[in-house]
Amino acid sequence: MTGTPVRSAIDAYTETFVEDPGYLDWAAFGPVSPAARAALDADAALLASGRPEDIAAAGRQGTAARQELAVLLDADADEVTLHPSSTHALQQAFAGLDGAVVASSAEFPSVTITLARAAEAAAGRLVPRWIAPADSRVTADAAADALDPAVVALVVSHVDFRSGYRADLPALRELLGPDRLLIVDAVQSFGVVDEDWSVADVVVGHGYKWLRAGRGTGFARFTAQARERIRPVLSGRIATSAAGLPVDALAGPAASGQAYAVSAPDQLAAGRSAAAVAEVRRTGVPEIAAALARNVDAVLETADRHGVPVVSPRDPAERAGIVVLAPADPAGLGAALAEAGVRATVRAGHVRVAPHAGTTAETLGMLEGALAGAAEFIAP
Repeated sequence: MTGTPVRSAIDAYTETFVEDPGYLDWAAFGPVSPAARAALDADAALLASGRPEDIAAAGRQGTAARQELAVLLDADADEVTLHPSSTHALQQAFAGLDGAVVASSAEFPSVTITLARAAEAAAGRLVPRWIAPADSRVTADAAADALDPAVVALVVSHVDFRSGYRADLPALRELLGPDRLLIVDAVQSFGVVDEDWSVADVVVGHGYKWLRAGRGTGFARFTAQARERIRPVLSGRIATSAAGLPVDALAGPAASGQAYAVSAPDQLAAGRSAAAVAEVRRTGVPEIAAALARNVDAVLETADRHGVPVVSPRDPAERAGIVVLAPADPAGLGAALAEAGVRATVRAGHVRVAPHAGTTAETLGMLEGALAGAAEFIAP
């Protein structure tokens, strides 16, 4: 007698992907997971009752989210803070820095605009040191020439939103040495790339893409070294050393990452974040990364079969979930994909295709069919 097959953790995880077939746009937005939706409903019910115990229960989701994030970051929960977005977290990092900060001018605007605005407000204390690396790939070689004694930090997207390039964080850490900060935007990789986050002094992220937690689920980790160098300029009432509400006295900053918080987190966002990150933790980031890599390989093979040029990295060590296609007519190919029910992003002369670990064979088949019927847009 044959027993019932035991489902693996990754099988259980991928079965929770219930987005419409054809969705290959995870680098733009991650359809919310059933676990995050269930947490939202449960917490909303608690907040609707008006009972003190229910309101308190929903309020504990902030602690739960920080604890879950800390596990994936291999950090202490006291180092983790919750924010409305990764941009809010970057504001915290930049506003309290003095010195020159190296950044690519081709970075996502969450980095470039936030850094520029912080520098304008700093009146000379903070100075962007812009670099223009080839193909927007921030490598150690690309950043090396920008370093001098005035540089206090480098900020980089772990995975570049345009090229799909995955930065070599250990190499950047070695380049910077122990006395400069490495600030990493992990929006395009957190939860789907098996990375040693300890090499970074600040890691910021957002759960609305690969974590499937929806908007409002930003977070950051500030190490002890980061807290020594970054003043908590944008902190608020929950960011102090006071026990309870800091009234009738101006308490000093908290001796933890909480010093970079502004206010209590949105309970509904924190609950979604806790549920989504817990799902990733239970499954295992290495297992999710391996499943994603298989789907990226499938997209690359499909593109190759139909002669679509690929300009994103093929080496698994240099990529995550983004495949960038360079057809002769990007707008035409994008329209053909949309007509076939395939969701992707057309931007800057390229078509960005982004599967996830749970992308189905049906969706990959839809991509195959769409490319087979779009030869006129692929070749010159």
